[in-house]
Amino acid sequence: MKKNFILALLVILVAVASCSFTNKSFDNDDKDKFLLELISYVLERGHYEPKEVNDSFSSNVFDDFIDIVDPTKRYFLESDIREFEKYRFMIDDEIRNTDIEFFNTVYQRLMVRMEEAKDIYKEVLSKPFDYTVDETIEIDYDKQEFASSKKELKERWRKQLKYNTLNVFDNKVDNTISDSNEEASLDSKPVFSFNDLPSSVDKVATEEEAREVTKNTLDEFFDFVDDLERKDWFVQYINTIVEEFDPHTFYFAPEEKEKFDIGMSGKFEGIGARLQKKPEGAKIVEIISGGPVWRDQTLEVGDEILKVGQEGEEPINIVGMRLEDAIKLIKGPEGTVVDLTVRKVDGTIATVSITRDVVELEESYAKSATIDAGDQKYGLIDLPKFYVDFEDYTERNAATDVAKELERLKEAGAEGIILDLRDNGGGSLKTVVEMAGLFIKDGPIVQVRSSGQRKEVHEDKDERVQWDGPLVILVNELSASASEILAAAMQDYKRAVIIGSKQTFGKGTVQNVIPLDNIVRGNEHGDLGAIKLTTQKFYRINGGSTQLEGVKSDIVVPDRYSYIDLGERDQQNPLGWDKITPADYKVWDGYIDLDDAVENSKERMAKNEQIKLIEENAKWLKEQQDENLISLKYDDYVSKQQEAKKRSEKFKSLKDYDSRLSFGSLQYETELFTQDSVLREKRDRWHKNLARDIYVEEAVNVLKDLHKNNIKNEENKLASVKG
Repeated sequence: MKKNFILALLVILVAVASCSFTNKSFDNDDKDKFLLELISYVLERGHYEPKEVNDSFSSNVFDDFIDIVDPTKRYFLESDIREFEKYRFMIDDEIRNTDIEFFNTVYQRLMVRMEEAKDIYKEVLSKPFDYTVDETIEIDYDKQEFASSKKELKERWRKQLKYNTLNVFDNKVDNTISDSNEEASLDSKPVFSFNDLPSSVDKVATEEEAREVTKNTLDEFFDFVDDLERKDWFVQYINTIVEEFDPHTFYFAPEEKEKFDIGMSGKFEGIGARLQKKPEGAKIVEIISGGPVWRDQTLEVGDEILKVGQEGEEPINIVGMRLEDAIKLIKGPEGTVVDLTVRKVDGTIATVSITRDVVELEESYAKSATIDAGDQKYGLIDLPKFYVDFEDYTERNAATDVAKELERLKEAGAEGIILDLRDNGGGSLKTVVEMAGLFIKDGPIVQVRSSGQRKEVHEDKDERVQWDGPLVILVNELSASASEILAAAMQDYKRAVIIGSKQTFGKGTVQNVIPLDNIVRGNEHGDLGAIKLTTQKFYRINGGSTQLEGVKSDIVVPDRYSYIDLGERDQQNPLGWDKITPADYKVWDGYIDLDDAVENSKERMAKNEQIKLIEENAKWLKEQQDENLISLKYDDYVSKQQEAKKRSEKFKSLKDYDSRLSFGSLQYETELFTQDSVLREKRDRWHKNLARDIYVEEAVNVLKDLHKNNIKNEENKLASVKG
């Protein structure tokens, strides 16, 4: 269906584009203007919910582009913004007239201000910082106005550079004290005030070294920026316009197209993490199973990368840097080391060294484990994504793999199944429909609607049921798209109990990638890149969209991200929630007494001390993330860091939890261990983590309740027959 839709869309676009763009002449035959008109055309005719390009749209583009090129408000002056203001309600007219005057004006001024910034940081860093002065810096840059004068701008740079240098200074002090007292552990290391630092610390020399590190970082950053071409900044402008439509619509410049296509290819080099642009750095929003970060276990979703250093070199501060440029610094050849300075989710600052590797996607495939829980045996299937080979569906895909694991678990005597969709960001729609069909007889799974067209219902037409026993599905805030389709369908059929976060991610849209070269005939501008376009929206079989609202768990269990914004609602310009007519379906008439199982679970959760500690940790993490006023006084800074470390110590016990459940591999896998010691190590580590996982433990408890209810229902059926 997806391929057919792309073909249909291209036919529509090309039919008109062939006329509109062939032999089109501009007063200035400029590729940028041509690209602007072409993309505007595609958005208007191909997007699921095209926006009216009016003054309101223009104002949003104005604010967002300024924010993208100067997120920390350290380049432009208030007078610059006033000068730019004349374009606030003109950008829509420029788009219609293929004019790029606003971009040119902002770009040219930015280049001037960046040159001035080089002089500012060099001058500021030529003088010592006084860490005994009581002053603070606000790192929530959205709360700041642009500097009213060059004097105020210089002061803003001074505070920012002092903040950056203070962190370096503190690290150097720590290292010096640790080197002079090797027997002391990090936890028992005494905390000194600035005036009481031991004689082993040369404060003057250390402060000078810290400034030099910061200067080198800025030198490298601006060398990097100097290498950027005008076209790189123009792509940012194009994407500012494109992303006003929704957060998943995106323009890929020609050189970026190949990187995007990697997704399902099998492997790529890097650290194995997906990042999201934030004013204060690059936020980790997904960790790829099997990658270096996943193996290392020192970083987690929610951590923010502040600096990137190559092995043995001074790190480069990426605060304010474009995400694409930061990623270029982070990625690198297999076997090389990248040093990441991160602000952890709990607010502490740490430097983590990651060895880059070829990120094999083998760990993205379905895998299963047996669970011994006293007299009962259960099965768990972990599915990190809904993978598929789009060139050949008969090759390995998520649906057929899960079907195989179900059969193996049945043969092993599993009495209930846990399907773990936590952190599963989605994938192939076809595999979702087929996978849902493994658990029901037949019927609709999801509804899909294209812009201005009737809905299309995707159904399971195979009456065979692969698994008709108790089923629990685990989700969290990072379960998105295809994961939400499956969880929603099983919830609507009352086929499974959904356990997890208050709601899932909330992505209810479908995107297609369209090469722009396919739309234009007689193109003389070279490779035009591609656009990832939101073309459809999917809906539950009950008619409701999962957009924004996601899937609400039957049993809500808190986790460390409960109060942190990670979902679709945290994206810019998300499409809204809506509802269509429900599909024709019948609730599962099997064994399940959901209500009793859910109530029993809620009672257990209310009494569980581990759950209470998780809830407390989640609230504290939210407090830490909301703490944006940072002291630049050494004593206060160190005290705050130490307080955060002590508080985080309390929550370390969360990782020591033991459910006393026993996890094992299926026979086919244990036979592979004799030839693959790495696989054995991966599975051993996975099983140990599962044994510490309170969510899996509760899923097992729910399966036990469902099994009991099943027995009761069978007894009731027999009694009625006998009567």
